[in-house]
Amino acid sequence: MTAPTRDKPEWYADGLTFSCTQCGNCCTGPPGYVWFTDEELDQMAAFAHITPDQFRDLYAHKVGRRWTLNERKVNGKYDCIFLKRDDEGKALCGIYDARPMQCRTWPFWPDNLRSTRAWDKAAKGCPGMAAGKLGEGNLYPVEQIRIQRDKTPV
Repeated sequence: MTAPTRDKPEWYADGLTFSCTQCGNCCTGPPGYVWFTDEELDQMAAFAHITPDQFRDLYAHKVGRRWTLNERKVNGKYDCIFLKRDDEGKALCGIYDARPMQCRTWPFWPDNLRSTRAWDKAAKGCPGMAAGKLGEGNLYPVEQIRIQRDKTPV
């Protein structure tokens, strides 16, 4: 990807709108990874009232040198181990207040922001992004998008 210049700003220079619909689509689908740092491990473990070692044993596995949250297969898809659904089907995160940065920065991931085509592709599975294209939802100015993008560990 070519870095934006003063002559060529990001395609999302006017900002983007997004509003989470609690569909849970960002927490399910094909097999994937939810990376987390040691600091995030400590926060998630404290939230779950267990030790970091217990948290890793129960909810995570190592891929190469990094740790990722476990998944479980549900209806042919791979759900994050912490994805829950209420009686109306709304997605709930079992560790929402301590969730990893990767989760906090969705949908402003570098891959999604690469181009309008990449954004539109991701939006096909995320009603909150699609609603944003229609002007519904919260407006995220380019400065805030850059901050989220640059925090993403993906």
